[in-house]
Amino acid sequence: MSKAVALYLHVHQPYRVRPYSVFDIGNRHDYFDVKDDSKLNNEKVFHKVADKSYRPMAVLLQTLLERHPEFSCSLSITGDFIQQAEMWAPDVLEMFRTLVQTGRVEIVAETYYHSLAFFYDRDEFVKQVELHAEKIQSVFGVVPTAFRNTELAYNDDLAKWADQAGYKVILAEGWDPVLQWRSPNYVYRPSGTENIRLLLKNYRLSDDLAFRFGDQSWNEWPLTEDKYVDWISNGNDGQIVNLFMDFETFGEHQWNDTGIFSFFERFVAKWIAGDGSFHTVTGVAKALDPAGDISMPDTVTWADSERDLSAWCGNDLQRESLRYLYSLQDDVLRCGDNDIVNDWRLLQSSDHFYYMATKWDHDADVHKYFSPYDSPYDAFMSYMNAIRDIRLRVMHVHKLGGLSDGASEQASS
Repeated sequence: MSKAVALYLHVHQPYRVRPYSVFDIGNRHDYFDVKDDSKLNNEKVFHKVADKSYRPMAVLLQTLLERHPEFSCSLSITGDFIQQAEMWAPDVLEMFRTLVQTGRVEIVAETYYHSLAFFYDRDEFVKQVELHAEKIQSVFGVVPTAFRNTELAYNDDLAKWADQAGYKVILAEGWDPVLQWRSPNYVYRPSGTENIRLLLKNYRLSDDLAFRFGDQSWNEWPLTEDKYVDWISNGNDGQIVNLFMDFETFGEHQWNDTGIFSFFERFVAKWIAGDGSFHTVTGVAKALDPAGDISMPDTVTWADSERDLSAWCGNDLQRESLRYLYSLQDDVLRCGDNDIVNDWRLLQSSDHFYYMATKWDHDADVHKYFSPYDSPYDAFMSYMNAIRDIRLRVMHVHKLGGLSDGASEQASS
């Protein structure tokens, strides 16, 4: 295999919790329904991002697939996103379906609800992965063979689970403290596994597009396709360069007027003209032998300067929200009300806890950029009120008598 790029794009939109007050508890269950034009109006946000990112980038990917037989890529698409697209932009879903039908765009498996369930309840995690696989097969007609966990959160235990589940490849952050002297530009074998392969994000080259591309204060601005191809070709050893980023990088995080779309089109053409290639993540795992084993006993993610779970559970607001959320699990699942179960699972999205972060410096700026709330405390209060309402709904379904004593005490707290 010639020097190759594995392009992986993550597609996700959360259901943001509206300003849900204590007076709404027990009276209204519309946690995600906002009528005004604020950043919490999920339908309006989805339409905005569809116009700025999903439609133009899907068109560009289709153009590249038709123009370059050597081009391919991988996508992960959350269940939250698919639900919203089915309601508000079915044409976007059809565009993704058309991409997959080319046979050169792979869908990567993950949790349906973009949750952190792996770290809080393994049964719930497995159920969400199963729900996602069923939805992907129903919508796109394919069965995923690659896996990525929410926020690229990865450790050795996850790799062992994915190996036993039959996945061919799993994705993670190529974080320097873990790699030490090694390069992210090789295929690796996760420690303690037999068949699965590990692909590591080249975070420097990925973040050049995802975070720095339009920053005119960046000392490498403007980034040209010639410069980027040179960095990939000559500035990196190894067999494969893994460019992992949000799909919304194109058009939403980096606006059209930065030149991101035209840059990417020229980059693909120049890379292929120079005998470079693109591969899906499963294609890479099949084509290349592992260069060695990698062990990550501690969880590594692709967020914040620490690259750990602190973006979602680093303060008391986040930890308390997660504790309340998962304390409801048994009674929610036993209640048999699909609307309650779906709402409870939508409240598992990692985004809710990301909005509650109280970090400093650059990390704080990134959290603030993505958050639709005025403060982490506003996010916390609306979220906790919604969780309390979920409890009351569960109590109503069970008519109190069906709840365990512990759950009854929690519901009244």
